[in-house]
Amino acid sequence: MVREYIARDPRTGLPLNVGRSKKVDKKIVSEIGPWVSIPDADVLPLALGEIDGVQSRYLDKTHTHHQAAGVRALGRFSGRLIHEAHAALMLAFEQDDADVRVAALDVLPEIAVRKSNELFDWLSVLLDDDDANVRSAASRCLAVTAPVFPSAVETILGNELRSAHRQRFDAAWKGLNGLCETWPEVVVHHVDTLLLEEDPKLRRKAAGLLRRIVQRGGSPVWDLISWSLNDEDVEVRRIAAKTLPSLAKKESRIATAFAERAMVDADSKVRLSGIKALQTVDTDHGRARELVVKGTKSTDLQVRKACVDLLPRLFGEDILRTMAADLLKTETDPNIIASLNEMTFDASIDGTEAQKNAQLAPAPAVPAIDREIAEAHGKTVGLQPTRPDGSPVTEALPKPPDEPAPAPQPTAGAYKAVSQDEMMGYTDDFDDEEPDDDDEYF
Repeated sequence: MVREYIARDPRTGLPLNVGRSKKVDKKIVSEIGPWVSIPDADVLPLALGEIDGVQSRYLDKTHTHHQAAGVRALGRFSGRLIHEAHAALMLAFEQDDADVRVAALDVLPEIAVRKSNELFDWLSVLLDDDDANVRSAASRCLAVTAPVFPSAVETILGNELRSAHRQRFDAAWKGLNGLCETWPEVVVHHVDTLLLEEDPKLRRKAAGLLRRIVQRGGSPVWDLISWSLNDEDVEVRRIAAKTLPSLAKKESRIATAFAERAMVDADSKVRLSGIKALQTVDTDHGRARELVVKGTKSTDLQVRKACVDLLPRLFGEDILRTMAADLLKTETDPNIIASLNEMTFDASIDGTEAQKNAQLAPAPAVPAIDREIAEAHGKTVGLQPTRPDGSPVTEALPKPPDEPAPAPQPTAGAYKAVSQDEMMGYTDDFDDEEPDDDDEYF
């Protein structure tokens, strides 16, 4: 079987994210209460007010249910009965009893999943109801339905996000936070409009959502971050700058451009966030190196210290030592000076004798044949061992093994055979006392 090919980043080895991330399926969770014990045959008559009450057993107790409980139990119906349940819910919105309207708002998300016709129109109306309990229930309903029905509540949510009432304001922002997981592109639209508001509180709340959608929002989020970094309110710029490290993990070039802008901001916290983004960017990025080198000479102490700490990650030992020596000429902070001194320290030159020796290359090993020859001549190879007091240990060299004695030679006999020439006195080993010299003759 052929293995599935997985594209991976050559630097990290992690799989590349080449497809769009799956959307989170936000579901409506049905609540449980005493109304679940009402028989199915009595739910619709009770919700329509045709009967006054129904008794049932729930958790070993007897409960008497009225119209509000019948309306709350409409969420159990599906299929063909959903049309009757929807009609009963529409009538419940018009009831004078506030408890019935509250029950209708509580069950609205469950019915809207199956049939949502005109339900959100009633939600918009009941948000301004005269009864405080009904308004509170409507705000809770908006927070629950916003992540599931973003288009149906878009206008309602936009109005509630700017509400002057604290409860309605918090519920709307809770719904918008839920949208960050399911529909980030819808959140981009809301944040885009909120950043144009004059109220700095709204702009700060909107900028706080950028971090949650920066990974999935795409290029529109980059524009929102850019606008937030140029905001006149310093708190908005701080919040937007905190999203740069997260952006650097996904889009390093865009994050580097934004970090360059943040490093020249008037606020020190914004500048520090820009440095943190550069710490996440790939060290091979040329522009990031230039920004770090420029930051080492910044007037801001925190920025200068952060950039100095980044130098060992970006440069080799020789270049780092030269740069640190140049920075020491103008640096005044003792902590940064200590860091720069560590960068300029070279153990092979400035270290102790042991540190210098540790930097030396080891001597090449003596070949085995040379070792054997030296030992055969009674010489030692290598360093001699020393005692604890430092005196050398003189050990007797091993004696070479005794050579075997030569074999005895046969002795000559007492008598020797004599040749005829020797008997006649002729020998070849005589010297001519008067050699013939014919030079004078010639």
